[in-house]
Amino acid sequence: MAIKTRFTELFGVEHPIAQGGMQWVGKAELVGAVANAGALGFLTALTQPTPEALAKEIARTREMTDKPFGVNLTILPAMSPPPYAEYRAAIIESGIKIVETAGYKPQEHVDDLKAHGVKVIHKCTAVRHALSAERMGVDAISIDGFECAGHPGEDDIPGLILIPVAADKVKIPMIASGGFGDARGLVAALALGADGVNMGTRFCATVEAPIHENFKQAMVANDERATDLIFRTLHNTARVARNAISQQVVAIERAGGAKFEDVAQLVKGARGREGLESGDVDHGVWTAGMVQGLIHDVPTVKDLVDRIVAEAEAIIRQRLAGMVG
Repeated sequence: MAIKTRFTELFGVEHPIAQGGMQWVGKAELVGAVANAGALGFLTALTQPTPEALAKEIARTREMTDKPFGVNLTILPAMSPPPYAEYRAAIIESGIKIVETAGYKPQEHVDDLKAHGVKVIHKCTAVRHALSAERMGVDAISIDGFECAGHPGEDDIPGLILIPVAADKVKIPMIASGGFGDARGLVAALALGADGVNMGTRFCATVEAPIHENFKQAMVANDERATDLIFRTLHNTARVARNAISQQVVAIERAGGAKFEDVAQLVKGARGREGLESGDVDHGVWTAGMVQGLIHDVPTVKDLVDRIVAEAEAIIRQRLAGMVG
């Protein structure tokens, strides 16, 4: 049995599971494995240093799979922003037909992508942003609850509320993100009105994820409390794995009056990437969600996806069906 939803039909994938774009992690090795497992994987555009490097990474992924995959393009306010239009052009010229956008005012990108026949999923943390993206013409929404890794927004609405509230209002297909890592989460998301789930942290703890084994074992060892919310006082909240650096950032913010410059050296992206490569889990901040409490092993991507789908089918056919008299 396959679980068919509006998401699987729209994007031509076998299973209602997506691997969202993750900085430093969304590379060909992982995305190819996700695609081959029948789920929808996303390369992370800005992980690549140039648009040309992104085009090469797309080509490298195509050598690993002939199944659908996409590219994530995250638009964030910056002092010196990346050449977004050039990255977008590289995506279009490479023939990619699925893009996940996230972040700040994607209208220009959505218009250009749609004009070139690309389907767009927009990732957001609030229903009002989802409705805005729907009006912009995106094809699907990924709604991100407070449990998520990365940026949960400033509203602090957990998925158990956010997903059904969004499902009541959003007409286009929608996947649920934040806190998903097993079959129970997938079935719950479907019951709440979503058409599938997006998993980030869970896919980091797989054999194919291109990060050091120490980080994968840390996610297995950690529980659901092992995250910190940083940048709260700067109104740019981020959920990261709790470590020596994140605790320093929290302490600086708690002291009051903190500016970004006070923590910049601790949180810079290059430092986080060095840690992921060297295996030092306390070298910089690294992104992980509360779902760590549900991660107990480091399987291959195929084993993980197969297990989630098989167990989800069993829950639907047996446990839930058995409750209906």
